[in-house]
Amino acid sequence: MSDLITLLREQRILPVLRLPTAAEATAATATMFGHGLRVVELTATTPDWASAVRDARHAAPDGTLVGLGTVTSGALAAQAVEAGAQFLVSPWPAPDVRAVAASAGLPFLEGAFTPGEVAAATARGPVKVFPAHVGGPAFLASLRQLLPDAELVPTGGIALEAVPDWLRAGACAVGVGSDLLRPGAADRLRSLLDAFEDAGEATP
Repeated sequence: MSDLITLLREQRILPVLRLPTAAEATAATATMFGHGLRVVELTATTPDWASAVRDARHAAPDGTLVGLGTVTSGALAAQAVEAGAQFLVSPWPAPDVRAVAASAGLPFLEGAFTPGEVAAATARGPVKVFPAHVGGPAFLASLRQLLPDAELVPTGGIALEAVPDWLRAGACAVGVGSDLLRPGAADRLRSLLDAFEDAGEATP
């Protein structure tokens, strides 16, 4: 778990890649690693996602992590482990997914939204706050006041340009999905990573 959290704190962004085909997901993962990011989340809603995970792992540089998100059941979690996912992410509280992750020795980023859900998940590890855009950075800041030691990764409806706002609100990293796949996103991502570097918060 510590490796995942350390890498997320360093890179500040968690790419959440949901694409129409496994080949596109694999290519997008390679692009993210090419930008210097070291942790990427693929999703179980991508057709043939298991092939995407296997292919992305095969091509991934050393020291990187390829995980699977939108894992909603223990059966799906077991399939993700078999495919080679290096961490699992759920969109909501999922004790059966947690059990599979624990058995496999994999980090688990559990989804939560309400203060009670976030508090319960925080007691067990890092938390995916989803859908984050509903509450906004102010909501995340309020959660951090209640849970100052929580490792929160807000995800859902967040644009690249909004990432600094979420970091200031207390996120350890920010999940960004569809905005990373829009035309011109590569230049915008590079500008954001350069800004982190200038501020001394860069990816390696």
